[in-house]
Amino acid sequence: MKIDVRKLDGSKVEKQVDLSKDVFGITPHEHVVYLAVKTELANSRQGSASTKTRGEVQGSGVKLFRQKGTGRARVGDVRSPIRPGGGVAFGPKPRDYGLKLNRKVKALARRSMLSMMQQKDRIIVVESFELDSHKTKLMVSALDALGLAEKRVMVLASKPSNNLWLAGRNLYKVRIKRAAEVSTYDLWSSDYLLVDRDGVNDLNTALGT
Repeated sequence: MKIDVRKLDGSKVEKQVDLSKDVFGITPHEHVVYLAVKTELANSRQGSASTKTRGEVQGSGVKLFRQKGTGRARVGDVRSPIRPGGGVAFGPKPRDYGLKLNRKVKALARRSMLSMMQQKDRIIVVESFELDSHKTKLMVSALDALGLAEKRVMVLASKPSNNLWLAGRNLYKVRIKRAAEVSTYDLWSSDYLLVDRDGVNDLNTALGT
């Protein structure tokens, strides 16, 4: 599979780049993508929420008043969950939300997302991300020239330069990663994939069968 290569100013380069059919041309497996995204989101949860039960809050365990004869509802101690300052019934406790996914399934999910983006013409390949400066306006002008203004863009570079990191870090819809480290969630949550020529080779090598 061939795809055009462009420069950061939007112009095309004569040479095209090969997209591996095993990576960018498979039949997408949507359920595997769902499992991969679910696993990534679950593993990103901190799981530190905690509440105190009636056995952990401070207060006396003495019954407040006698059971019968007062005309009031029967009540226990001040630590009861139905009283202000009492414990919490069935509240959250620290737990591990982590899920596991087989390595081959993860790879299939990434290939599925790359293939879906390729089918929808959501992948743009550039010659390189060499920026003369770390100014954000250079990154903004490059995105405008490529027709990606105000789009959620996943920028993948084989070896992101310091200028690239600094130029893109203040753009809230732009994320930058090494091509070999991109995850299924990174692709799923992006409108477009902007990758350099070397990054395409890294993806072909890392995910090729």
